[in-house]
Amino acid sequence: MVERDGVALRQPRGRKAWGLLGYLLLAERPPSRRRLSELFFADADDPLGALRWSLAELRRAIGVPGLLTGDPVLAAVAAAVNVDVLRLAAADDDELLAAGELLEGIELESCAEFESWLLLERHRVASEIEAQVRQRAISRLASGRAKEAVPFAAKAVAVNPHEQGNHELLIRSLAASGDRAAALRQIAHCVDLFRRELGVEVTSSLHEAATLSPDPRPQLSGRAAAVSQLQAGRAAIVAGAVDAGLQCLRQAAALAVQCRDQTLEARALAALGGALVHAIRGHDEEGAIVLHEALLVAEQAGERSTAVLALRELGFIEVQAGRRRTADVWLTRAQEAAESADERAAILGVRGMNSSDRGNYPAAFEQLGESVELAAGCGDPRQQAWSLSLVGRAHLLRGEYVAAAVAVRGSLELVRRERWIAFLPWPQALAAELDLYAGNLVDSASGLEESWALACQLNDPCWEGMAGRGLALLHSARGEHSAAAGWLDRALSCAGREPDRYQWVHAHVLDAAVTGALAGGEADRARPLATALANLAAHCDLRELLVRAHLHLSDLGDPQAGTRARALTLSIDNPRLHALLQPDSARS
Repeated sequence: MVERDGVALRQPRGRKAWGLLGYLLLAERPPSRRRLSELFFADADDPLGALRWSLAELRRAIGVPGLLTGDPVLAAVAAAVNVDVLRLAAADDDELLAAGELLEGIELESCAEFESWLLLERHRVASEIEAQVRQRAISRLASGRAKEAVPFAAKAVAVNPHEQGNHELLIRSLAASGDRAAALRQIAHCVDLFRRELGVEVTSSLHEAATLSPDPRPQLSGRAAAVSQLQAGRAAIVAGAVDAGLQCLRQAAALAVQCRDQTLEARALAALGGALVHAIRGHDEEGAIVLHEALLVAEQAGERSTAVLALRELGFIEVQAGRRRTADVWLTRAQEAAESADERAAILGVRGMNSSDRGNYPAAFEQLGESVELAAGCGDPRQQAWSLSLVGRAHLLRGEYVAAAVAVRGSLELVRRERWIAFLPWPQALAAELDLYAGNLVDSASGLEESWALACQLNDPCWEGMAGRGLALLHSARGEHSAAAGWLDRALSCAGREPDRYQWVHAHVLDAAVTGALAGGEADRARPLATALANLAAHCDLRELLVRAHLHLSDLGDPQAGTRARALTLSIDNPRLHALLQPDSARS
């Protein structure tokens, strides 16, 4: 709706005018008039004339001189003009809670390419709304305003009801606000929904969300006891004694509150939040709330380094979940506050991961390269190994196997030297895939089997998904298609079973499953998998995997999917992906 000072003005006439306005406001770059006429008015007697009329109609309705003029058509709006879809992060609470579907009710059946674009934009905008309401719910929970968190958590569930984390956030909000009965009803609803619509069971963290953790009652007291508990908790987490470590960290935070030491409280909360995210699966929601608490306390205490750690970890949670814009906000804040080389190395590593996930390779190589250099310079071999593995992954995805092998080999050497067992399956799976492409099937099999066994021992669904996918590729290369299909089923089950799963891995495994089904002539199996991949990739801004999803759908007979894939590929610098657009290219 077009309004001035809260009063509705004369609205643009026709669905095409609204569709055109939405496209111009959200397009990544100003489109030419010829491009717009082809998108919206290809069936008109005078396409360019129809476009001129529609642009004039929009200018009259909006009443902003100079808007929507030129060739290409410029849609830059002045600061005084409020466009709701462009300011979701700055929207007030009521606006955000009332936000609906992008261009709701607008369907242009005669404009197939626009319809494809609109479908993707609706996913993207819904994802941003979901991310924004989640952040507002979590921040209120962390500051003790649980009742105020409920409507935001409920909105997150409404926007994306198939994300267990959203249900868990709502259940925590209801329980913390004192409405345990409503929390239990929400658990029952989620269990039924997931069984009925997804055919899966929820994980234990959903039920745990309704049970408020009692405040730990320390047996000791004083700052020395708090420091001791913090050190013991960190050591236990590193040693793999997660339950004992979490208990110590909770005790440390309680003791710090008892002795009114905000600096120590912030450090204990940050350590606890990080452990919930990294050391125990399925607890990202609780981890995010604790990290918000850590950030609030750290800022009150002027504890800069702890605030940077909390900001980075909050960004990491968002990257894994595919919530790109909120990830950028947290990581930008972290980078602005960072001072030391090790802080910058860690932040740039996560930023590089985010860029790589969304297919922005120039940014990813710059960020990850700087992270590797900083980590090496400040003596942080684990960060160096972590960032090197992502450099290797990026080269692997681009088909640059020699550069990928150098980076992955460097990562593996550092991981083994550090005895970093919890991370080892990831570079092992990458190295084994490179062995497979080099024709070294024996070495590939050995590496993948080791990666799978260790991932299972660690109970890490992401690592299991990567290793299972690699084993499927290995069996396929041997011509053992039945075994390959079995491994893909196992990999899908692993990559999708936890609510804190890394969405890029889930989509990467889905892509391999579609490829395998198509190679086996199983179109009926491939179609729902390809659709699921397209929806996940669009929602999580996984652009390269979205291209691959549309290429699969094109192979399955969707007449517009190939056009969508070509349009999306223009913004992705990946020669291997561009090669897939060539006729008769194998989708591997």
